[in-house]
Amino acid sequence: MNSTDLITIDPDILGGTPVFKGTRVPVRTLFDYLEGNYALDEFLECFPSVTRDLACRVLERSESVLIIPTSA
Repeated sequence: MNSTDLITIDPDILGGTPVFKGTRVPVRTLFDYLEGNYALDEFLECFPSVTRDLACRVLERSESVLIIPTSA
């Protein structure tokens, strides 16, 4: 799985802001919600065009990119 399966960056969609694939919902919005102590369910309720699977896959992909395994 690569990020192009999950995220679209197109200058014709919100000026190139990364959005969830197939939507006009900026990926940043998910992180803003989570940082604001909102639950994933609340985000999904407000943005029904984003599926739970898509949001979870973006979070999982973000984790795998940001967190480098450490040696035990």
